[in-house]
Amino acid sequence: MHKILVEVYNPASNNSYDVFIPLKSPVYEVVYLLSTTISELSQGHYIATEQTILCDRVTGIVFDINKTIEELGLKNGSKLMLL
Repeated sequence: MHKILVEVYNPASNNSYDVFIPLKSPVYEVVYLLSTTISELSQGHYIATEQTILCDRVTGIVFDINKTIEELGLKNGSKLMLL
């Protein structure tokens, strides 16, 4: 399984996390995994909800949850934001 290393910033916890994500996974799976993991790591500063979104940290573009990471064109070193 091919994976890429991305940086995920979470403003609620004011932390960034380096995470490997699989290229073939749809965004909705990645959002679920990231939100539950960051919720645990943030010690209550961030609480995962069904409205959680993943977006590009530089442009602010919200990713389509039905596309795969590969379809979005994300690469190693991409900077993302989990809201």
